[in-house]
Amino acid sequence: MKNYNIAILGATGAVGQTMLRVLEERNFPVDEIRLLASERSAGKELEYMGLKYKVEPVTPEAFEGIDIALFSAGGSRSKQWAPIAVEKGAVVIDNSSAFRMDDDVPLVVPEVNPEDVKWHKGIIANPNCSTIQMVVALNPIHRAKKIKRVIVATYQAVSGAGATAIKDLEEETRAYFEGKFYYPEALPNHIAFNVIPHIDVFLDNDYTKEEMKMFNETRKIMHAPDIKVSATCARVPVFYGHSEAVTIETEEPITPEEARELLKNAPGVIVEDDPKNNMYPMPIEVAGKDEVFVGRIRKDLAFDNGLSMWVVADNLRKGAATNAVQIAELLVEYGLV
Repeated sequence: MKNYNIAILGATGAVGQTMLRVLEERNFPVDEIRLLASERSAGKELEYMGLKYKVEPVTPEAFEGIDIALFSAGGSRSKQWAPIAVEKGAVVIDNSSAFRMDDDVPLVVPEVNPEDVKWHKGIIANPNCSTIQMVVALNPIHRAKKIKRVIVATYQAVSGAGATAIKDLEEETRAYFEGKFYYPEALPNHIAFNVIPHIDVFLDNDYTKEEMKMFNETRKIMHAPDIKVSATCARVPVFYGHSEAVTIETEEPITPEEARELLKNAPGVIVEDDPKNNMYPMPIEVAGKDEVFVGRIRKDLAFDNGLSMWVVADNLRKGAATNAVQIAELLVEYGLV
């Protein structure tokens, strides 16, 4: 088996470090690993396969000889460095929103549209975390009954906003019990014992950018330009794991039993649906896992062909790092690197 030279840009961030762990856990065929970050983070050491690796500052030369570059350093850095990495011969798998809606860039969730990696031109986009878990759950149903519309409310963990947001929740919770004041650095409002209905910036239509990502990305990934999606995205005081209350309307009737069977047989999905025995997915139990968990599957009372469900996944893993490594595995499987 051939081994590959891998670079991680943004290696010191929460997603970058998770990418490193996932590569190790999945025994990805790595020859050389190169950890890259800004000048501010360069010099730190991270462990991979029992060895310490020093984080290097990102430069054009850092991508020399790299086969696959995993990017998780924000949109502006992706726009700056992805073309350079591609020019040096790497395939870039980018976790930012920089290229997701470009017509020339595949937007890939391996359980949904794996074949799209085959038409990449050097860059493959990793979708938004909340979109990834939703389409993994929706796709089996859509293939069987064709979904017309989706209404979703998300309950997103603070880790989705980065390491500083994790610190915000820790520090503000501690301050609350000590009778002190702490104002969050990474979040737009207080998060401890609160719910913030605001993720990313508000747009002219009063939806946030995060909510419109779910609208646009769902259509692109599922090759379903007519699906209507209305999302409300909220930040909740949970460290890891996004939860979603999803309601769909299908063109043909579908029973909860049919949906459960479709989902039980779908790749990357685990059905936990026994509410009488308090069995349903929860972020505290899903954290650290790679699958998308689905429960509370029931007939929706608002639509004739409606179905409601509860969808939970680890946002740092399936919502980011694991999905990116799975895309890298597809490149190897299809002989594209």
